[in-house]
Amino acid sequence: MTATTSAKNLSFILEGIHQVKFEDRPIPELKNEHDVIINVHYTGICGSDVHYWEHGSIGSFVVKDPMVLGHESAGIIKKVGSAVQSLKVGDRVAMEPGIACRRCEPCKSGKYNLCVNMAFAATPPYDGTLAKYYVLPEDFCYKLPEQISLQEGALMEPLSVAVHIVKQASVSPGQTVVVFGAGPVGLLCCAVATAFGASQVIAVDIQQSRLDFAKEYATTSTFMPSKVSALENAERLKKENDLGFGADVAIDASGAEPSVHTGIHVLRNGGTYVQGGMGRSEIQFPIMAACSKELTLKGSFRYGSGDYKLAVGLVSSGKVDVKKLITGTVKFEEAEQAFKEVKAGKGIKTLITGIHE
Repeated sequence: MTATTSAKNLSFILEGIHQVKFEDRPIPELKNEHDVIINVHYTGICGSDVHYWEHGSIGSFVVKDPMVLGHESAGIIKKVGSAVQSLKVGDRVAMEPGIACRRCEPCKSGKYNLCVNMAFAATPPYDGTLAKYYVLPEDFCYKLPEQISLQEGALMEPLSVAVHIVKQASVSPGQTVVVFGAGPVGLLCCAVATAFGASQVIAVDIQQSRLDFAKEYATTSTFMPSKVSALENAERLKKENDLGFGADVAIDASGAEPSVHTGIHVLRNGGTYVQGGMGRSEIQFPIMAACSKELTLKGSFRYGSGDYKLAVGLVSSGKVDVKKLITGTVKFEEAEQAFKEVKAGKGIKTLITGIHE
């Protein structure tokens, strides 16, 4: 069927590798008094969405049944449950797309992003947000102040990922930070590190166009690796940026093995390394350098308590600009073409316009 505004709840469905369709599904109902129904206005295309479209799986998460794509969204409240107090019909909200069980040990310890029963949008078997309507609990919706548009609201999801990564790194004023990968999350890590007070923020990438954008966006300098060893690249990076014995923090937002190696080697003794990008399941790792430098090594997964709230605050205060990352919007019925363009590396962040009431 074709995408039309007359559909009740038109949704963009992934059926298999490179197999998508539009399907009119029933309007969702409020099954919990604390839930709200949202009319989705904008949805960003994430690398994981493209990966499911391209490969049909990510690790152990395999698309076995038709699944609605999308999880970077913002919209307007259509209906509220009887117990909802902080939101009302007509409110504009950023949508946090992962619903934790709130009962397991990680949830109860405050790390709900590690919930063992997480229901995350567009991760099998759960449907995503590329639909006219979507249901979320009240406390997973974040009211947008007047100065933040709904388009910007859709970028609160990748910004929250970056906030979580930078918080994992414990970036503090005056520190030097090297970020590997100048895609959307890497760029936002640069912006958040700057907002946290880092004195030097260096973006590393193998595409000059990305480095050019990063330099204008939120970095003090950029670095393109040469086709030499990671140790040699790290030494040149330190020399060119006057890092002395090394950087305080290295963040990998690329998932590329050479970046991981260079990140370990560019750190000073006692530095902090955070892995935010997802690449191959297993890689070789410079464990001797990590041990002898007594580095702090951390992973980072999605976002946790306070991350979305901080993301909204950073944008509303003007400390982080997400609008510059939006390189295009497409109509809902052009969603498949948008996926093809993102796969081809066009633009930084493409938004799909939802079906407005």
